[in-house]
Amino acid sequence: MRQEAQRGQRPLARQPRRADIHRMSLPPGFLDELRTRVSLSHVVGRKVTWDNRKSNQAKGDFWAPCPFHQEKSASFHVDDRKGYYYCFGCHAKGDAISFLRETENVGFMEAIEFLAREAGMPMPERDPQAAERADRRTELVKVMEEAVRHYRLQLKTGAGAGARDYLARRKLGNAALDRFEIGFAPEGWQGLWDHLKGKGIADDLILGAGLAKPSSKGKAPYDTFRNRIMFPIRDARGRCIAFGGRAMDPSDSAKYLNSPETELFDKGRSLYNQGPAREAAGKGQPLVVAEGYMDVIALVGAGFEAAVAPLGTAVTEDQLRLLWRIHPEPLIMLDGDTAGIRAATRLVDLALPLLEAGLGLRFVILPEGMDPDDLIRMRGREAMAKLIAEAEPMVNLLWRRETEGRRGDKAPALGSVRRCPPPGGRTARAPGRQMETRPCRAASRDARIAACRRARCGGGGLPARGDDPGHRACPSGLHRPLRKPDRDGRDARSGPRPPAPRAASGRA
Repeated sequence: MRQEAQRGQRPLARQPRRADIHRMSLPPGFLDELRTRVSLSHVVGRKVTWDNRKSNQAKGDFWAPCPFHQEKSASFHVDDRKGYYYCFGCHAKGDAISFLRETENVGFMEAIEFLAREAGMPMPERDPQAAERADRRTELVKVMEEAVRHYRLQLKTGAGAGARDYLARRKLGNAALDRFEIGFAPEGWQGLWDHLKGKGIADDLILGAGLAKPSSKGKAPYDTFRNRIMFPIRDARGRCIAFGGRAMDPSDSAKYLNSPETELFDKGRSLYNQGPAREAAGKGQPLVVAEGYMDVIALVGAGFEAAVAPLGTAVTEDQLRLLWRIHPEPLIMLDGDTAGIRAATRLVDLALPLLEAGLGLRFVILPEGMDPDDLIRMRGREAMAKLIAEAEPMVNLLWRRETEGRRGDKAPALGSVRRCPPPGGRTARAPGRQMETRPCRAASRDARIAACRRARCGGGGLPARGDDPGHRACPSGLHRPLRKPDRDGRDARSGPRPPAPRAASGRA
């Protein structure tokens, strides 16, 4: 390739295209969101062959011969977590956008449109108001940061005495309060509104940030958060985009309350503690997905710094993809009660169609009636570390559900299911022969078919067999598709079936 491409410069023949004129009209947050959703290793992987001996895919560390100059050694490095590549031979460097421009000979906006389609993101309209909207988002962030300062100050006043006592009982010291910027919203209808108006902030910005709501009685808007402990929610860039509030009044209808969705905040695509957790996971810590803010704070305080939490809802598809961008195998931490197990199985159903090579989930089931904070305080950090080290893979949870006869949260049992003997046990039909450590064929056929359908493998639910290469394995790892059944109802396997062993011959 020409020297201009090796130095990351654009050749003269590719100078300005009409579409490139509009590049500055893209909202700043759009490119950040695009880089977050698109995996650089997938983009680059179409053009190179990874050196598996040198690469460490579990840590997002990829090496290959450089696509920009001729070489046999793997000097081209991709850091998938940070989203950048660098060649130690020709010194080419950049991100997914620049890589696509260089390898496909396309302009800036064409590369953006291609990646946006791949990520399932609609392109923002190119209109004269785009720059104004970008400026508005910047102003909204400034309003949110002013609210953070106000809430932190209120925690130190007399009105925040009850909140300070609660936090002290939860063993949150000054270091934790400062690290997570915890504050307090006092009682009263317009405390934050009056403060922000005193700073000269316009009404539409306060309302647009979700910090106040308009009154249905024609009065001045009122504060969204009142008498609550406040937790700022920041995006991957560290900008405050929302708040979570924990009610101080036990009779409050909502124990936890999040900001409404705004131009800055989409709760289905955000995670609490996302930025610091991404950094800690990049240093080798396991990514732990807890249930709430206090769980994350307790885990971080115990040294598990790569801890995040969804924002008041079950994990969404976008959040799951975001988790996989941070770590290939997140640990989902759930309560050991029935609701926790159901939440785990719902997440398994969500993840199965999205699984790719190198991605997975593991589950940490807490003792029933205990949250991470309780476990750490009562049994110590070592007990939590032991649970994390013994996290179960997703396939175990899936098979346990199927063999227990559950099809869903409220579905009736699928019928009686015969349990597999433990490994090393003996079967009744074949004396002297040990049971294989694979799913028992005696399990309900309906359960196997249900598992295959959840995995969308299109099969009929027989357990996977390594000795039958003619069948594509189901993504769940438990089943393989059936071929067309023969006339007597049996599945038609590839090749003749082996003859049944003679009972009395004594020969293999």
